[in-house]
Amino acid sequence: MRLCAFLCISFTLCLQTFLFAQSPKRPLTHADYDRWQTVRSEKHSGNGQWITYQIDPQEGDGVLELIRVGKSESVPSTEKPANQLEAKAGPNAPVDVSPLDLSKTIRTKGRKYVFARGYLAQFTPDSRFLVMRLKAPFKLTREAKKKKVRADQLPKDSLVVFNLETGSRIGFANVKSYVLPKESGSWAAILQEHQDVKGIRKDSTTAKPASHGRASTSAKKLKGDDLILLNLETGATQSFRYVTYVAVSDNGNTIFYNKEAVNDTLKKAGVFVFDTRKQNEMLVDTSSKRKVYKGLAVDKTGSQLAWMATADSAEADVRAYALYYKNLAPALPVSSRKKKKNGSAPTFAERSATGPIVLADTLTKAYPKGWNVNEYRTPTFSDDGRRLYFATSILPPKPIKDSTVLDEERVKVDVWSWNDPTIQPMQLKQLKQEKERGFLAVCDLTTGGITQLGNRDMPNVQVDTKFDHPYWLGLSNLPYQINSMWDPGQTDLYLINAKTGQKKQIANDARVSYAQLSPGGKYAWWYDERDSLWRAWSVAEGKRIDLTRGIPVRFFDEEHDTPDLPGSYGAAGWTKDDRYVLIYDRFDLWRIDPTGQEKPVNLTAGYGRKNRIRLRRANLDWDEKYVSLTGDLWLTGFWESTKSTGILKKPMAGPAAEPVILTKGEYKFAGLSKAKKGPTLTFQKGNFRESNNLYLTDTTFAEPQQLTRINPQQDSVRWGNVELVHWIGNNGTRLEGLLYKPDDFDPKKKYPMLVYYYERNAETLNDYKAPAPSRSTINMAYCVSNGYLVFVPDIVYTTGMPGQNAYDCIVPGVLNLIEKGFVDRDRIGLQGQSWGGYQTAFLVTKTNLFKAAMAGAPVVNMTSAYGGIRWGTGMSRMFQYEKTQSRIGGTLWDKPMNYLESSPLFYANRIQTPLLLMANDQDGAVPWYQSIEFYSALRRLSKPAWLLVYNGEDHNLTQRHNAKDLSIRMYQFFDHYLKEAPLPAWMKDGRSAVEKELGVMKY
Repeated sequence: MRLCAFLCISFTLCLQTFLFAQSPKRPLTHADYDRWQTVRSEKHSGNGQWITYQIDPQEGDGVLELIRVGKSESVPSTEKPANQLEAKAGPNAPVDVSPLDLSKTIRTKGRKYVFARGYLAQFTPDSRFLVMRLKAPFKLTREAKKKKVRADQLPKDSLVVFNLETGSRIGFANVKSYVLPKESGSWAAILQEHQDVKGIRKDSTTAKPASHGRASTSAKKLKGDDLILLNLETGATQSFRYVTYVAVSDNGNTIFYNKEAVNDTLKKAGVFVFDTRKQNEMLVDTSSKRKVYKGLAVDKTGSQLAWMATADSAEADVRAYALYYKNLAPALPVSSRKKKKNGSAPTFAERSATGPIVLADTLTKAYPKGWNVNEYRTPTFSDDGRRLYFATSILPPKPIKDSTVLDEERVKVDVWSWNDPTIQPMQLKQLKQEKERGFLAVCDLTTGGITQLGNRDMPNVQVDTKFDHPYWLGLSNLPYQINSMWDPGQTDLYLINAKTGQKKQIANDARVSYAQLSPGGKYAWWYDERDSLWRAWSVAEGKRIDLTRGIPVRFFDEEHDTPDLPGSYGAAGWTKDDRYVLIYDRFDLWRIDPTGQEKPVNLTAGYGRKNRIRLRRANLDWDEKYVSLTGDLWLTGFWESTKSTGILKKPMAGPAAEPVILTKGEYKFAGLSKAKKGPTLTFQKGNFRESNNLYLTDTTFAEPQQLTRINPQQDSVRWGNVELVHWIGNNGTRLEGLLYKPDDFDPKKKYPMLVYYYERNAETLNDYKAPAPSRSTINMAYCVSNGYLVFVPDIVYTTGMPGQNAYDCIVPGVLNLIEKGFVDRDRIGLQGQSWGGYQTAFLVTKTNLFKAAMAGAPVVNMTSAYGGIRWGTGMSRMFQYEKTQSRIGGTLWDKPMNYLESSPLFYANRIQTPLLLMANDQDGAVPWYQSIEFYSALRRLSKPAWLLVYNGEDHNLTQRHNAKDLSIRMYQFFDHYLKEAPLPAWMKDGRSAVEKELGVMKY
């Protein structure tokens, strides 16, 4: 009897297991979006023994994972319980350093640590600690917002310092930011929002009310945050109040910070230095005359300081800042200040070691009268400490305040003048930028001399603080500003003497991109779009060099299809001492000698062109100053015919050797990254069916290990596949595109199909498409999961008739798929956004092939749009129609018929396809009144049309709740017309302004 019962139970369990395993997968729903995860922000410790990365859902709390590399044993045991804080308050620590409860924050899994809500992590330079911030819990923040808590009272981030050797940890609450030294040192600087806590003694520096009756002054809210200086070795802290700015030297010896005044009369502001070797604080500068300090800078060695200060209060209409400097090196003896023992005069930096000095202010003669130090750009030391770069600008006049005029009586008018360099909307858009604009200047710290490098005529000066070149590159488009409204890109190039500021023009009225100075400073180099050549200017010889002339390949974009000049394929950089420059053609990498003594060499041995693989160098050292000619050349590859990708390498010193494929497949490989001082490598790999997961290997690329397995929930939902398809367009061009199909696809059945397009997308064959709410377009994963086919055709353009080009590519592609027998001809929909929205609007005026269409932010009237404004930038829209994406290739008065025939509005009476429009009322790219014109025409013609306008949103939706709403409505629209789903309430009866006010959604 017991045996029978046991057998029955066993059979039942087996049957349940079998049925569970065979249970049908469900389709994706809109409720699935939030938990879909992404791996990001992977980092290696310098020694390559640790890796950290974030796994974040689309909405909610993510985690940060930390993995020990190459160790099979478990992670280090913790010396302290997880909820115990290992921090000791230093003698100057009046702030609250009460323990954080980390027991629910950190957990271990084998050789992995998992930190709840961790992000913005950094390893210390010695690879002994990991520092990270912990986001405030999502639900806690959301609840606070629901209660309309003020922004400054919302839950705050925390910070955790994790000891990689022992597994112990230190935690701090209410953290706003932290800074670690870049190269060495064992101290961290943490800015913590000050919290007054009961039972904690008040800061001894807190001001008391003055005895002469100014209690209201002392009642002001205290300024600044708490600065906690943490010794990572011991866990001890030093704490200081009223701090706003912090700078840490790269070697970690010096921490430089300001302290604000408690109020205007009772305590001085000042700047201070903490010496981490002596563990003491030193006052650098303070004065009752200086109200505000900002722009703190410290050189790499921690021996030189610079800062800005003003005697004007923070509330002043105009603040005049002075630039101060101090050398922390010991002052020279009096007898040595005039002359050193070796006969050379002491440097400016050595002479200034006795105390702070003013480098620049309103009396400085190096820049024009009326100019001053610009407060909006922080000074920066060159790496060798010989130069200090800062910005200057015109000291603005005080604003006119007429107290005799009422506010409603003030004249508010914008004056548009025909000869304005930039039009009024662009000026208004750039108002803040212009008010804060600074022009580059440099102080030579060996002499104290100041040179003005930039000015109103030379607004853009490129400097690289890693080098001290005798010349810098200046760019100016000022002579061409009016013309740039319809023909952007013209520029003049100059060499600027770093000591004298003298300028020499090296290119006039050039169409340049990628203009830079070589690392060794011997050449200025750029891509000239007019001649499709890479060029350089020899500083020593004072002559121009055509770097790529005569090389038998094309260095311009061969697939370029707008009426503008084509760009380049880019460059990999220069080798040491500017010996060679490395430049890409479509497939390969070339080594070019700028002196012309050696012939150009194809570093990839023509392997890319022979196999039609786009090869690009993978930079594994982000701190590199130049490309090394030794070691391995790591490459990523894209196979044009199959859209596969891979990782390859070859010896840099062997140009004739072909690259070796380390891995290749129907995946997208991305994010190849290496530890600074170890062989550890990581990369991401994924395709449409597999999420982008993180993999671990080394420089041998042997047996990569998968570190993450995100989105396991995908196994329980219906998914799909994607394939590359080909057809011939109406103009005879061979075209390609993508076809997404459901997992259970049966070629004998007929499916509804959605068609989506935007320029060319075939190259995204192996991209993962995570389910996500729509910002403006359909989601491939959601569509195939819910029984749709999705066709994504590439579009190839000529000049003059962009709408017709789209028709000639898209419609033949759709008909080609219909002929295969699995597309239901009566259930095909169109969807496009922006440029794709325009093509949707155009197509429905030309054909009734489509049962329903959705156009997001479309241009429908090119004649009215042509002379309009792109409100996001303030630019005239003319350039777009003449030169770029709209591809008309001429003005409205030169080619009026092209504009008319390309505008769907003028053919609205032909439309028989139900149309859903989305146009948001803060769209800065396409004026939303374009959709109003279309909607009004269709409404008058009694055509079924709906217009969704999301208030306060730009061209694409940014607010997640609005994206979710669009997803629901868009798929309801398509499901109704293509799947015979019930008509939703908002489509049947609309949604009145009263219903909107009451929050009635009407789905």
